[in-house]
Amino acid sequence: MTTPTAPRLKITYATLRNDNEELHAAYDAGLEKARRRLGAHYPNYVNGAPRDGDGVITDTSPIDGSLVGTFARATRADARDAIAAARAAFPAWRRTPWQERVALARRAAELISERQMEYAALMAIEVGKNRLEALGEVEETADLFRYYCATMEENGGYDRPMDNLGDAAVHTRSVLRPHGVWAVISPFNFPLALSGGPVAAALIAGDTVVFKPSSETPMMGICLFEAIRDAGFPAGVFNLVAGPGDEVGAELQENLGIDGITFTGSYDVGFRVFRTFSRIYPRPAIIEMGGKNPAIISRKADLEEAAEGIVRSAFGLGGQKCSANSRVYVERPVKDALLRLLAEKTETITIGDPLRREIWLGPIIDAAAVERYERACSEARRDGRVVVGGERLTLDGPLANGFFVEPTVVDGLPVDHRLLRDELFVPFTAVAAVDSIDEAFRLSNDSLYALTAGFYSEDPAEVERFLDEIHSGVVYVNRRAGATTGAWPGVQPFGGWKGSGSTGKSALGPYYVGLYMREQSHTIVD
Repeated sequence: MTTPTAPRLKITYATLRNDNEELHAAYDAGLEKARRRLGAHYPNYVNGAPRDGDGVITDTSPIDGSLVGTFARATRADARDAIAAARAAFPAWRRTPWQERVALARRAAELISERQMEYAALMAIEVGKNRLEALGEVEETADLFRYYCATMEENGGYDRPMDNLGDAAVHTRSVLRPHGVWAVISPFNFPLALSGGPVAAALIAGDTVVFKPSSETPMMGICLFEAIRDAGFPAGVFNLVAGPGDEVGAELQENLGIDGITFTGSYDVGFRVFRTFSRIYPRPAIIEMGGKNPAIISRKADLEEAAEGIVRSAFGLGGQKCSANSRVYVERPVKDALLRLLAEKTETITIGDPLRREIWLGPIIDAAAVERYERACSEARRDGRVVVGGERLTLDGPLANGFFVEPTVVDGLPVDHRLLRDELFVPFTAVAAVDSIDEAFRLSNDSLYALTAGFYSEDPAEVERFLDEIHSGVVYVNRRAGATTGAWPGVQPFGGWKGSGSTGKSALGPYYVGLYMREQSHTIVD
């Protein structure tokens, strides 16, 4: 029997169609392969060798509570050993010509692409993503490796001559050099891309890596390790330690054997990492935190286009994106028409098992997320009104054990209400009327966060004002594929300002790999 293979169809977060039969046949074959991996036990990897821990992490699917697998639970001691292994591997790795590091990273990208269907199915089971979302993330991860390779090449390995003030005997250069051992701590919501991206940048730059995946998505950590190992990276260059944040994560933050860290997660945890990581001297910390991302709808907007973009960004992956569109400011004359469109589109969303091709919205990640959702809906009923949604769903059969909720649109809240200010990470968006786009700009910018923002208007002058005045690292205008979500490597650099990010340089963009290096000035006199 011939196993279906994936067609050369590039799936991104802007892909709107779900009707490619070859694609679904290949996905179904990948799903069967993924199911054969479920229920197994997986170790950590230190210096290339498998290692069991102190007990296990039991990983279950948010779809139906079924077992994904058991994973060795790393301890502080395991993290220290991983740091030591990375430290020992660093001298040889940093001296490896950057062209060879790029070649290995490109091979890892090819392996990720070759395994796209299997990895996407495992991700759907572990996180609850629908088919296109999971396929898009695997493709994004491979493209992150490729884009950062291209960035390294375009910059000639970040080694460039400088001026010699006319003295031919003086030779000066600017060279970016790796820091050493880099820690990467990743979240559950994009468990391959938000780990693979920083890992790729660090490895290409010449750093060695200790990686802690989210305890909710250790299977994706295993998939990333497999691709890097099978690409031929040397032992010790990439080490995997899955374990609790208060042990493994704390060790990675506190241990002075770590030279730099990338953390992606909540504002509270991220800002704590940022404050505490530098003790003896400043160490580089790339901290990507949350968002309370607005969409602004002018009275001059195409409301159909705006409603489509809002629904996709508010409810994709159940709103569990730092870029999710969780607040909408609309000029008062068109608010009612927009609400009608939002309600109509939201009511057509198919909810259920995301492994099925016809399902668009799967479960949210866990019981704590359901509790957060129910609390938000209760507050919305008390202080405003629920336009559509607002209930937890109990589905039939095994899905009764899953964490399913209705996508929810609310209206009528005071503009300073916490539901318009706090990140919720659930499928919930609040609509507020404004009297002008100036008021919308002011309310949008009056936030702890400044990650993404969207604007809908057919007036070029309004668009220019939005681009000039909005305080967000990533902005979209008139985008049907997503009001605030859907960035792609080499297309939309992705990073936040204010409480959403620490560096002012974005992932997915041309300056990111340089964050994993430091500059050294060379002057040689003949």
